[in-house]
Amino acid sequence: MKETDQVADATARLHRWKRPRLTAFARSRDGAAAIEFALLAIPYFMVVFAIIETFVAFAGEQLVSNAVDTMSRKMRTGQITPANTNATAFRTAFCNEIAILITCSSTEVATPSKLFIDVQNFSTFAAVPTTIPRTSTSTYADIKTSDFKYLPGGSGTINMVRAYYRWQIITDLIRPYISSVRPTDGSSSYFLIVATTAFQNEQY
Repeated sequence: MKETDQVADATARLHRWKRPRLTAFARSRDGAAAIEFALLAIPYFMVVFAIIETFVAFAGEQLVSNAVDTMSRKMRTGQITPANTNATAFRTAFCNEIAILITCSSTEVATPSKLFIDVQNFSTFAAVPTTIPRTSTSTYADIKTSDFKYLPGGSGTINMVRAYYRWQIITDLIRPYISSVRPTDGSSSYFLIVATTAFQNEQY
């Protein structure tokens, strides 16, 4: 056999040997699940964390709303009056109502940075504000806290209790969708929890 024929024969045998192995490799699914999981794990867990964070944020909103109702009921029935409860005591009692999920430090009670409470009395229900006070006309502007007061009325007066809490959003994926305050200075946006109620005190 000529040398060229030997080379051709060897090449042919090599191709016959490689073809089934390449086909088998292409059809092999060993490790495919692990590779697919590695590709999808990050977006999957981001979605899971976003769902959990949204649930917790809305649970916090319900908790603050319940606290507003509880404190308002105590004001309405005369358990809390201007004579027996000052602003610090009111904030401390409010913080105790939401302590299951939101913790207020002594600094937060004295100088609020996240939890803001506005308690005022009015001559008529028509005078009660119906919008969220903001620092500008922008839809996502921060709340305007300079006009917040603690001025509860006495027996038979019309009162309003408003609570605002700056809920920090951890998951970047969900922040653009649930944040209701987006500062223009580039600082972190957050979900603004809002709870308010207006009522007339009983004749206690």
